[in-house]
This record gives sequence, C-alpha cells and structure tokens, in this order.
Amino acid sequence: MEVRVLQGNPFDQVADLVVLPIPKGKSLFSGQAAGFRKLLDDGLVAHAERRQFEGGLGDVLILPTYGTLKAKFVAFLGAGERGSITADTYRRLGALCVKKARELKLKSVAMSWSALPSSGLSAREAGAAFVEGAHLAAYGFHAYHKRNADRHAKTKLQTLTVYEPSATSVAAIERGFAEAAMLAEATCLARDLVNTPSQDMTPAAMADVARELAASSKRLSVKLFDRDRMERMKMHAALAVARGSEYEPVGVHLTYKPQTPSGSPLKRGRGVKRIAVVGKAVTFDSGGLSLKPADGMTTMKIDMAGAASVLGLFKALPELAPNVEVHGIFLAVENMPSGKAYRPGDVVRAMNGTTIEILNTDAEGRVVLADALSYAATLKPDAIVDLATLTGACVVALGEEIAGLMGTDRKLLDRLKLAAEAAGEAVWELPMPASYEDHVKSKIADIKNTGAKGQAGAIAGAMFLKHFVPPEIPWAHLDIAGPSYTERETRPDQPPGASGFGVRLLARYLQGL
Repeated sequence: MEVRVLQGNPFDQVADLVVLPIPKGKSLFSGQAAGFRKLLDDGLVAHAERRQFEGGLGDVLILPTYGTLKAKFVAFLGAGERGSITADTYRRLGALCVKKARELKLKSVAMSWSALPSSGLSAREAGAAFVEGAHLAAYGFHAYHKRNADRHAKTKLQTLTVYEPSATSVAAIERGFAEAAMLAEATCLARDLVNTPSQDMTPAAMADVARELAASSKRLSVKLFDRDRMERMKMHAALAVARGSEYEPVGVHLTYKPQTPSGSPLKRGRGVKRIAVVGKAVTFDSGGLSLKPADGMTTMKIDMAGAASVLGLFKALPELAPNVEVHGIFLAVENMPSGKAYRPGDVVRAMNGTTIEILNTDAEGRVVLADALSYAATLKPDAIVDLATLTGACVVALGEEIAGLMGTDRKLLDRLKLAAEAAGEAVWELPMPASYEDHVKSKIADIKNTGAKGQAGAIAGAMFLKHFVPPEIPWAHLDIAGPSYTERETRPDQPPGASGFGVRLLARYLQGL
C-alpha cells in the first residue's frame, strides 16, 4: 500500500473513496463539507442527515455518490471531541480509512487533511500517527492459509492519499509519513515473528533473523552464543530451561552503533548513551514438567514476543539513527517436558552467581531472563529495559491492552511512560514495595521462581528479575503478556494476532535520549 500526501482538494480527485473527518457535534455538511453538499443529490443529502451521524471517534457513515463526484463513495469519519484530538486520534483515523476501504474492496482513498480540527501536534507528528495506523491496519498474516492470502491480496488497498492545500504543511506531513512507515514495517516484522508457529520459529530461526538484520546495515553487528559458549559463560539458569527440548538454545547479542554524518562511529560518552534492551525468547512454552493444560498451550508460540520486539526495533534503528548505542539481547530457548527437563525442586545458578529454587517449571521466563539480564549488566549500560510475556497475573490486573511497567529508576520510568503515550502503546506503572521482596525469598536458595500464592504475581516477577540488575544501573521491566497478542480486534490498527507491542515504544524512548 502506498500512502502519500499531495497538495490539492480531495473532491477534485478520481478515487474509489473520499474521506471527510468530522469532529463530534459538528454539522455533517459544515466547513469544508459545505461545498461538497452542493455536489450531491438533494435526496442523498436528506438521507445522510437522517442517519444522525454524531462524529464520535470511530463513527463512520459511507454513502455512494452516484456519479455526482469523481469518487465512487464518500465516508464521513468521526474524529471525536474537538478539544480531544490526539496522536491516537490520527492513528485510529488512518486505520479506519484502510479498514473501511478494504471492507468495500476499494483500491484508492483520498482524504481531506484540512477538515481535521487543530490539535497540539505538529504536522509531522500528526502525519506520523496517521500513517502508523494505516499501515498497521493493513497488516495480515496468511503465510499458512492460501485462501486467506488470496483474499487479502484481492482486497488490498493500493493508494491512500492525503490532500492538504498548504505546501508547507505537505512537506512536514510527508516527513512524518516516511518515519512512521519505517516504524510500522518494523512492528510488522515483530508481528510476523510472533504469529509464526513454533515449529518454524525455533531458537535457531530467531538467531537467523538477527543475523540477517546485522548483515543489512553497517551500523549493526551480532554475536551468537551456542550451548557450549553459554556453558562457559555460566548461563546455567537459561540452560536448565532449555534442557527438555530437542532444539538447541541460542544466545543473541545485537549491537547498534550511531555514526557521524561522515560515517564514523560515535563513541560512548560526550552525550552518547549505552542502552541495553532485553527480550524474553521462549519460542514455545509447554510449562515443562509443570505442564500447562491443553487450552493454556494453544497460544504459547507468543512467549518470544519480547525478543520479537527487540528484533523489530533493530530493523528500525539504522534508519531511525538515534545517537544512542543500543544493545539487543535475548536467550532463545524452548520449554518442554522430557527425561532431561529441569524439575520442580531443582536449584540452578544464574550467570551472576544467584541461586534459584525452581518451584514451578512454568515460571521459566524469569529464569531465562536471569541470565540475559546478568549478561546485559556486564556491558555496564546507562539503563536496561526488558520486555517479557511474563505473567498471566498482569493480564488479570490490566487486561489485554495495557502492559505493566515496573522498575528502579524514576527518570527511566517517566521517560518510558512518555514514549508509550507517543507510540500509542498503553502502560501502567505497578509498585515494587520493599516488603514484597519476601514473596520471592527461598528457604534453600537465594530466591525462588514463584511468588506468594495468589498474590501480586506481576510484581513478584519483577521482584525476581531485580536480583539480576546491579542497583547502580537504572532498570525497567515491561510485562507485555496482555498486549502482545489478541484473539480479537481491540482497535482498528490491531487485527487479531500479534501486536508487535514495544517496537514503537522503545523507538520513541531512544529518540528522546
């Protein structure tokens, strides 16, 4: 799909659909639409007005033009309250343009940009949000379903054109379009990885994606750790989880180095920070010997969504070009039951020397992250952020649209909140009270991999992870178990399946440093 911005009037264009955004409470044929009314048949106008269109965000009224316009259909798109136009408004409008065009099997859409009421956003910011929504709504995963793939191709929107009378605004909107298209593409890579069945998205396959990304840009490099190397690095916690599977574990360390305009690498210091981003990468989670029930396993291909978002981020970094040194780290394993699998009651030692009592082999993500975070800490970064589909408790607390945010540094947490708002990816901070440290204390080891039964499971997961980040390094944990995947459409830019949650949030965070 091509999304572009041109100077002009959408009513003068040949298109399948022309779109007019209408704020709530505004008359259907006022403002720019007043001139449009004169072009329509009186009966069509009367029909439209009888529909009592209110303009709430997401409201849609589509009418055929019967040849009175160059466009075949016109769509009135509710933009919501006039004083509440945000980046997410633009994101949803872009998604709705694509969604409604696809439902009608239309190939070209023209939208009036100037019909939108003013907001506190710059033209570039508004344009970026609009394009993000459009591209994310156009996404579909049909690699294993030929009939759906053919149907998706037939209903694919070919061009979405925004028309704006001001040449200056056109240039600014266009800049936002280019950046957002790149971020949407990176998000869709993460979606593809999560949506791919575990039979094909193995630890080795995830390492292959990292290798391909590193080969695509001089700014990226990658180190891969096989089982023997992980053994030498004393990553015994992650290796314990991997024991039950026939698939070999793989450690991945991607690095992005910023450059000067001449192409010379920028060194850390002089304003250049080093950030480590760590993702959970359990390519399938059966629960191990603490076996999940059948229904609990059906979507467990998604348990590597944190690492998928790290890979999506690294697809975007060379073009995004932040002046930040970024390290992307994940340890890819599969958690399976077998005669070699780790057991409830075992004690394993993580890379940083901390001993872990295993009380539930289905709480494996935090055990793998223990080594990934320990390794990230050896790089002495200015901050560590991890993303993990860690706990069902976080889904219970916050639902499937909001990620839990916890951590040790107020400035880092506040920056991530701002980045989340800019990206349209909702987070909610949960507390980490010192008294809850007792939830993960063990009688026979330093800590245990479960919390207090039935209490604060998401916080207990974060309390566990905290043991693997030195206190002097700012650290934040994103529990993305809820928003990483959805069985239903939760918003127009989120079709059922993987969301790619975290790619755009992390990108906005890095841009703000």
